[in-house]
Amino acid sequence: MSPNGSDRSPRRPMRRKLLQGMTAGLVLATATGCSYNWEDFPRLGMPTPTTEEAPRILSLWQGSWAAALAVGVLVWGLILWSAMFHRRSRTKVEVPPQTRYNMPIEALYTVVPLIIVSVLFYFTARDESKLLSLKDKPDVTVNVVGFQWSWCFNMIADVEGSTGDAKTSKELAAIPDRFKEDFPANAGGVYDCGTPGTRNPQTGNPGPTLWLPEGKTVRFVLTSRDVIHSFWVVPFLMKQDVIPGHTNAFEVTPNRQGTFLGKCAELCGVDHSRMLFNVKVVSPERYEQHLKDLAKKGQTGYVPAGIAQTSHEKNRETTNL
Repeated sequence: MSPNGSDRSPRRPMRRKLLQGMTAGLVLATATGCSYNWEDFPRLGMPTPTTEEAPRILSLWQGSWAAALAVGVLVWGLILWSAMFHRRSRTKVEVPPQTRYNMPIEALYTVVPLIIVSVLFYFTARDESKLLSLKDKPDVTVNVVGFQWSWCFNMIADVEGSTGDAKTSKELAAIPDRFKEDFPANAGGVYDCGTPGTRNPQTGNPGPTLWLPEGKTVRFVLTSRDVIHSFWVVPFLMKQDVIPGHTNAFEVTPNRQGTFLGKCAELCGVDHSRMLFNVKVVSPERYEQHLKDLAKKGQTGYVPAGIAQTSHEKNRETTNL
């Protein structure tokens, strides 16, 4: 009997509350997932990949989650095992045997984390090296210019109606020579710029729209006019910093047509949230026609790429990454 003379056990209310809490949590978890498409579950929150390189990033993401889940299950299992089988006895009050300086256990919790970190480092370094490798001659080259608070896109190409040479253009002087070596000859180029108020005419999404051809290797050469930004096309699963005074570059091959969202992924100031853009992947024929349309609008040549690198840094890397 309890101290107040009741036959009710004092443990029952606690167990009842615990059961109610677990039930409520289960209902909440299942209710919020009613509209969830279970076909998307293997991607673990990632969008559907739309480039040939994106599955590599998705695989790395899934592997990291699998490793984290395995470690979590082990830790949770040890915690529950300790709590259930080494809880205080109701009949015995003596202190249980204490274990100190157990060398096998200490070696285990030192070596195992090192192995886990080493494996994650290996796969990350392997995939990063592959993702940042550049081909000798990409099919399309785009100079992405970030500025507060929007984006400009210099399409480095030989376009009918546009004369000049990207390799000697003063507007592109901030780009190192190692990237200019792969620029096409007689690339007069065209450009497209946006403002935070610009919208895609088809979708109504804010920001300028960058057109890209499906199935072609696209090299993004990233430059900034002011502060650090980050160029992120969400379904490409790839982003890279846009740094003033330092040029970054990476390549993708879009393999799915459509209009996709892009944004700045680096906190760059008060209107950072307005630095949005769109990427429209079309057929190569429509892409070429789009370049001609920009030339007809008078958007020929290039806009200033950004802050130039210092002489000792500009051509420090003599080979492609």
